Amino acid sequence: MVKKVGVLALQGAVSEHISQINQLGGQGIAVKTPADLATVQGLIIPGGESTAISRLIQQVNLYEPIQEFAKTNPVFGTCAGLILCGSGITDGGEKLKPLNLIDIAVTRNGFGRQIDSFEVDLDIENVGKAIPSVFIRAPYIASVGKDVKVLATYEDKIVMAEQGNILVSSFHPELTDNNQVIGYFMSKIAG
Repeated sequence: MVKKVGVLALQGAVSEHISQINQLGGQGIAVKTPADLATVQGLIIPGGESTAISRLIQQVNLYEPIQEFAKTNPVFGTCAGLILCGSGITDGGEKLKPLNLIDIAVTRNGFGRQIDSFEVDLDIENVGKAIPSVFIRAPYIASVGKDVKVLATYEDKIVMAEQGNILVSSFHPELTDNNQVIGYFMSKIAG
C-alpha cells in the first residue's frame, strides 16, 4: 500500500519534500486544510519563516487538527518546522505559537543568519553516517525533555531528535540528493 505523506503547504520548501516522498515510493500530498490533513498518514512541516507559518496555521484552522493528528501519526518538522513542533523558544518568538508536539526548547537562527548557511555531513543515529545536511538560518535544540532521544549533534549543538512518532531536524534533508532522512521518517508510518 502506498504511504500518503502530507507536506504542510502554507509556505516554504514544499515541492522538494514531495519529490523525495515520491522517489521513495510514497505519495506526497500538499496539505493546506484540515480536509487535506485527513487524507494522509504522516505530515512534514517544512522550513520557511516560522512566525509566518505559525500565523498561517492558525488562519486556516490547522492548529488543533495538527495537534490531534500527531497523537496517532508521525510528524516531521524540518528547520522552521522544528521550531513549530517544539514546546518552547529560548530567544523570544512571542508572535509564534508552537504546536508543542515534542519536549524541546529551540533557539531560532542558532547558527546565524542566511549568509551563515552551510552544508555538512552528519552521522545520524538510526539513519546512517555522513548524511549531507543543509543548514539555512538554522535553529538548534537548546534542551530536551527526558523522553526525547537525540539523533545528531553538530558543534555540540543538538540538530536532530525524536520523541515517539515526532521527528525534528535543524537542517533541510530535502535539499540534497540523499533521501535517507525522509526514508527514515516514512519508516515510522505504518504500512
